[in-house]
Amino acid sequence: MVLLFRFLLAGILGGFRRRLRLLDESRVRFTALPHDCDLNFHLNAGRFVSFMDVARIELLARMRVIRKLLKRGWRPVMGGIVVRYRRSVLPFERFDIRSRVVGWDEKWFYLEHIVEKKGVFCASAYVRTVIRAKEGTLPAREVLALLDEAGTPSPALPEFVLQWRAAEDGR
Repeated sequence: MVLLFRFLLAGILGGFRRRLRLLDESRVRFTALPHDCDLNFHLNAGRFVSFMDVARIELLARMRVIRKLLKRGWRPVMGGIVVRYRRSVLPFERFDIRSRVVGWDEKWFYLEHIVEKKGVFCASAYVRTVIRAKEGTLPAREVLALLDEAGTPSPALPEFVLQWRAAEDGR
């Protein structure tokens, strides 16, 4: 339930923070509370991903796109994630999640999340997400047009993302 409040707060407050362009980076600060932790007394793996979800909504709010999506009945849907964990986040420690769009193809948007505490790397993830309407998945070009970025070419996707995309598309 507490993540729901964090989710709503990030979405609302993100709308009041400085507007971001499509390829700008967002940074959100969180505090790990005891109920976010597992029996090893550190932030559990699932909570890392949940906090990344909240950071992604904050990024969309700062891009000023979340309201536009919701008005049309469109929803961002995560289609996959690859996470790398390196350091623990302990109860009551503050940590940041840096989020950014790294590129897109005709269907998917690829994002990167980096978790740090006091500038020390803790975890990272690549996420692929689509925008869904009642009729189905929207092409990336429609979402780019909504962002006033129609015709903007995607940056070159990182090699890891290309390999991951090939593995997923081969299934």
